[in-house]
Order: sequence, then structure tokens, then C-alpha cells
Amino acid sequence: MNLVTGGVSGVSIIAKELWGIPLWITNTALNIPLFLASMKLKGWQFIKRTLVATVALSLSLYIIPEMYFLTDDIFLASLFGGLITGVGTGLVFLFRATTGGTDMLAALIQRKLKHYSIAQIMQVLDAVIVLMGATVFGIKYALYALIAIYAVAKISDGMIEGLKFAKQAYIISDKSQEIAGAVMGQLERGVTAIEAVGMFSGQQKKLLYCAVSKKEIVQLKEIVAEYDPDAFVIVSEAKEVFGEGFIKYRQ
Repeated sequence: MNLVTGGVSGVSIIAKELWGIPLWITNTALNIPLFLASMKLKGWQFIKRTLVATVALSLSLYIIPEMYFLTDDIFLASLFGGLITGVGTGLVFLFRATTGGTDMLAALIQRKLKHYSIAQIMQVLDAVIVLMGATVFGIKYALYALIAIYAVAKISDGMIEGLKFAKQAYIISDKSQEIAGAVMGQLERGVTAIEAVGMFSGQQKKLLYCAVSKKEIVQLKEIVAEYDPDAFVIVSEAKEVFGEGFIKYRQ
């Protein structure tokens, strides 16, 4: 769909448009020197996972035929192409690998420009590639590419951070003992009490902290309201919770 979303694959799309070079050839050719330089400077441990992912990407570009659908709707192609790519990217990141390209180039550049982070250098490199795509395909395609980039980032971040979101609650109440007992008894969730001081009143209070599932937050608020309608409650998202009653961490 001529959507250049950055990276070596984006350069491959431009090369195909300008010179008719297949995507997998450009992707492989550009990654080989980057791998050799990275192995020399960083060692085999740094590149071994990325090597597998990069080879898999090049093979996929070679084996999987081009399938033309949604060609009349660039927006849907941008959105769902970004969503599918985000799932694949998230899976690669979960195994502490990348698909090569600008990731490795940024790591190599960062050795010379130590005052910049790898993430910052990657953003500049990808921005340059997207601008190159805008020059070749036009600004309209570059703007649609930004939609795909956003979708990739949101989905891959969601997979890395965890899709089983939970809620965390901070409760300040004069009935902290009763509320904690009810939460532990009815919800079977642990509660932590933290000693706190109200700076306005100067009184010692207990700040209760509790992590619950999304469906349990309603019951938690009902328990608090039952014992102390004047309690001060803060509820926020907890993207990942590891431990008893939640997700067990697996390396």
C-alpha cells in the first residue's frame, strides 16, 4: 500500500518503488552489514535473538505472496495493517529481540553519540525514513503511515505491558481496620496499610493500598462506602500485577 512506517522494511518499500528490487532482498542486504558490525562491537549474545527474527522476516517477505485487498481504502489498510504488525512486533519484543535494522543501527550510533539514548536515535532514523517515503509516494501516504505507526506502537506496548489490566485503590479512612477486614474477607484480596500523616489536620492515619481486578473495583467501592461514606478513595489503572491472585511472572 506504499506505507513507509520506518525501519529497514520502509527503505525496502522505497527501493522496490524506485528500482523494482524485491522487499526481501533489500531487507537482507541492509541487515547483513549491520549484523556484522553489531557482532564485532557487541558480541554474539547481543544479536542472536535478533538474527532469528530478522531471518524470519526476510523469509516471510520472500515466501508469502503479495495479496491485494483493501486497495480502495487506505485508512483501513493503515489501521489493520498496523494492528497486525503490532501483534507481531509485540511477540518479538516479549522474547527480548528485535527485527534488526534501525534498532541495531541506533545502538551502533549511540556508541559515538553517548549523550543520546538508543530510543531517541531510533526516532530520528525512522522519521528520516518516513520523510523519504513522503518524498517518493507523497504526503498523503506519509500521513496514513503515521496512523499505522501509532497502531503498531499501541498494540505492541499493550502486549509488552500486559493486556490483563487491574485496578489499584488508595483508601484513607477512620475505619481502615474494618474496611481492610471486609476487603480481605469478601474479596479475598490482600491489603497493605501504610502509616500516613494528614498535613492539614496533622493527624496520624492509615493509608490502605489494594490491587483488585476490574470487576472487583465496584465491590471494593461498595465496601468502603458501607463502612465510611466519607472515606477518601483514589482508583487508578495498574497495567500489570504479578503475584498471588494475579499473573505469575514467567521468564
